[in-house]
Amino acid sequence: MKKMIIASTSTIHGSGPLEYLLPTLSTFFKEVNTVLFIPYARPGGISYDEYTEKVSVPFAKINIKVKGIHEFENSKEAIQNAEAIFTGGGNTFELVNQLYKNDVLLTLKNTIKSGTPYLGTSAGSNICGITMMNTNDMPIVYPPSFTTMGLIPFNINAHYLDPIENSTHMGETRETRIKEYHVFNETSVLGLREGSWLEVNNNNIILQGELTARVFQQGKAPYEIESGVEVAI
Repeated sequence: MKKMIIASTSTIHGSGPLEYLLPTLSTFFKEVNTVLFIPYARPGGISYDEYTEKVSVPFAKINIKVKGIHEFENSKEAIQNAEAIFTGGGNTFELVNQLYKNDVLLTLKNTIKSGTPYLGTSAGSNICGITMMNTNDMPIVYPPSFTTMGLIPFNINAHYLDPIENSTHMGETRETRIKEYHVFNETSVLGLREGSWLEVNNNNIILQGELTARVFQQGKAPYEIESGVEVAI
């Protein structure tokens, strides 16, 4: 039975890393002593050690230790034996590239499906969908495939931004880019705004947080889902 928190971001404006999620995580990880952290996305190119140390700070507030996957000799065994798993944000292309390079994507998927609690933020949320094709990141590396875990039946566009009224910026909006995606692809996309997350219990997916989320489907007008409502797309 899948137990997942799929969050748009780790940090919202005016608060520290994971601070807005800690009340939820203290319950979600209530029986967990140590979380296995996957730092492959490493934002800003920081080292795996630096990223793991940074993540350890908020988890210490709820009395949970953090161990980086790179600290283990056998990555597959580390995933299979984990009490819980957290994949952080950064560059989704590099995250997916490393998951394939280390041959752990399928292991991660199967471990989560078997019931190991999983937290994803940003890039770590993008990989929960069918593909990573709705990431906002630059393609700094070329992973073997864009196919990801498919633990939810749609793709995530993390950090979804609405058009800014009266903006003079002439570039594409996030909505425009997703419409471009749907010219060639059928998979639905959920635009997940900052401070929002999905709570997954097996096949039940509930939107949480204070904001709505925006649903995009090929050939249909986008629409909003209210917080507290099941996401069935």
